[in-house]
Amino acid sequence: MSKYDVIVVGSGPGGYVTAIRASQLGFKTAIVEKENLGGVCLNWGCIPTKALLKSAQVFEYLKHAGDYGLSVKEYDKDFGAVIKRSRGVADGMSKGVQFLMKKNKIDVINGYGKVKPGKKVEVTGSDDKKTEYQADHIIIATGARSRELPSLPQDGKKVIGYREAMNLPEQPKKLIVVGSGAIGIEFAYFYNTMGTEVTVVEYLPNIVPVEDEDVSKQLERSFKKAGVKIMTSAEVTKVDTSGKGVKATVKTKKGEEVLEADIVLSAVGIKTNIENIGLEDVGIATDRDKIVVNDYYQTNIPGYYAIGDVTPGQALAHVASAEGILCVEKIAGMHVEALDYGNIPGCTYCIPEVASVGLTEKQAREKGYDIKVGKFPFSASGKAKASGNADGFVKVIFDAKYGEWLGCHMIGAGVTDMIAEAVVARKLETTGHEVLKAVHPHPTMSEAVMEAVADAYDEVIHL
Repeated sequence: MSKYDVIVVGSGPGGYVTAIRASQLGFKTAIVEKENLGGVCLNWGCIPTKALLKSAQVFEYLKHAGDYGLSVKEYDKDFGAVIKRSRGVADGMSKGVQFLMKKNKIDVINGYGKVKPGKKVEVTGSDDKKTEYQADHIIIATGARSRELPSLPQDGKKVIGYREAMNLPEQPKKLIVVGSGAIGIEFAYFYNTMGTEVTVVEYLPNIVPVEDEDVSKQLERSFKKAGVKIMTSAEVTKVDTSGKGVKATVKTKKGEEVLEADIVLSAVGIKTNIENIGLEDVGIATDRDKIVVNDYYQTNIPGYYAIGDVTPGQALAHVASAEGILCVEKIAGMHVEALDYGNIPGCTYCIPEVASVGLTEKQAREKGYDIKVGKFPFSASGKAKASGNADGFVKVIFDAKYGEWLGCHMIGAGVTDMIAEAVVARKLETTGHEVLKAVHPHPTMSEAVMEAVADAYDEVIHL
């Protein structure tokens, strides 16, 4: 039986990053993967969706070339070629992870992994042959998949999840997106921009419901302006796939309405991959579909750990990576600080983009803070106006007493690349006055952060 210091089960952005850090720390490391290296994120999620969204953005620029003084007389889209490009980007990234495994001398074990008692992992290969491996430390990073609702069973053709939405053989004329989190909203933007008639159905009163209400309202305005139909406080109670397309019954405050479409995309969250991986055999504790871990991702059974979507933290790629690094550094005896889940940035890559970190205005008030709120619209930004991207704003929230930066919320072009300023500043316990006195370059989108802070302290110049 092969023996390792560390075996990681799952090779998504949590798993493969964990394996690399373990190897860097001198551990003999193996990683188990049943499909493609990189997991959902690199192959069916984060990366290929960004390729699709970029194609949509370029197509949108072509449509509005006249706004920039340019004349493009003939242009069209090739939906198949757009999908092919996305798949090519994903394949390239997966090959990149293969290279990183070789570079860091990590053994890649292909097959379906199950944890076993006695610090063992059983791997079933494509030939159904079972092989056992042993390790001092076993890290579970099996991720998650599209969640299915009883009223919305997925058949992979007419009612689909995110995976099928990335690889459709032809573009639907009409699409219903159920759920308006990051996945649903990004696909709604992509398909609408490519010419599909899109309806978004959201159970809660606002789309992107985890975001600040001002951001949600702005995104709804932008989407409606682009032609997306938005139904909030609405629920799909049943779907009928017996005909050529799909008929979805939607319950609203006004009653029931039947929507017809070619396809329904279910984007109502994720389900963790914790079934049939041996947790019960080992005695690893779970709670509400998550593996129970401490601050350093140790389960209740010594030698077994869990990171990423299978644990209670935010189900985000960058969270999984951070957790994995922290986990193996703790195993190596390094001094590490527990992850601050209150300072995790969230990003949605539709157009306009959405990015946020920390408390919303509502949350800050509910916690009893006396707050200062600043807001700077991109319509007052020279860079935004020059680039033709004046939709959106930066909103900041500070504790009035101590100047603590409680939250930052952005909607606009490129804001997912701007939010890190707020994350680092909050990590360093930077005050509003310190941000205000840090010179920001002009003209840039990022100076809107400084301007929003200035607005919070009644010092705004350009508004």
